[in-house]
Amino acid sequence: MCVELKYLTQEALDGCIRSAIREDVGDGDHSSLASIPDGTQSRAQLIIKGEGIIAGLKAAERVFHLVDPTLKVNMKLKDGDRVKFGEIGFTVEGNAQSILTSERLALNILQRMSGIATYSAYLMSLIDGTKTRLLDTRKTTPNIRVLEKWAVAIGGATNHRFGLYDMVMLKDNHIDFAGGIPQAIEATKRYLKEKGKELRIEVETRSLEEVKTVCEVGGIDVIMLDNMSPDQIREALAIIDGRFETEASGGITEETIRSYAETGVDYISVGALTHSVNSMDISLKAF
Repeated sequence: MCVELKYLTQEALDGCIRSAIREDVGDGDHSSLASIPDGTQSRAQLIIKGEGIIAGLKAAERVFHLVDPTLKVNMKLKDGDRVKFGEIGFTVEGNAQSILTSERLALNILQRMSGIATYSAYLMSLIDGTKTRLLDTRKTTPNIRVLEKWAVAIGGATNHRFGLYDMVMLKDNHIDFAGGIPQAIEATKRYLKEKGKELRIEVETRSLEEVKTVCEVGGIDVIMLDNMSPDQIREALAIIDGRFETEASGGITEETIRSYAETGVDYISVGALTHSVNSMDISLKAF
């Protein structure tokens, strides 16, 4: 299921950051250009004001270097470290205008990614000791999916498909529009053969009857068990009998995730990993 961070190329990362720089800087950081004499040298340090898993340090370093390649970043921590209030993540020194131009974007990335990594690690701790793996979803912020899925992985969870192109997922609307589960699966297999594509196929099921139908049709890789209770999941797993990988999804919370993992399902997907997290408080201060 994991895409093994294949999406995390230098081109993808730089494209994401360059777009964000254009959005933020426009035709110039006029506050810094106006108030600070050109060529002024300074330094600043990243101060952690929360607790959890730090993520986004490498991305933040790239922000500074894309704004100004002469800036020097000295890392004190690494992505994935567990941090507490008052720790210093890194120092940056060089042109003062460049440091300030980079500041907010670097912080936005670090705060968002650290919040995601911290929550991912927390949910992972709730299912520790089971065989179940925690998945993210495509419920990400447009244009920064590469950063958010990277943060999930730093937090110890597993990336699901990155986009619509690297896996087939036949959800309820696909099935209903296609005329049913058999029609959707068979059409998908024909399409992939015609296009010469080898993509994994996952099919969403909403009832035990649909689980039985998918098993009868076959030719797929993963069965999603959507909005089912843990008891229903157990019944579904008995029907599937190890023939396909399984994913529990829909309405799974911190309070219930352990009970789902204890069913023996292969994966649990939680959209909240990326769409409902609190950012970590982090600041950059001159020293």
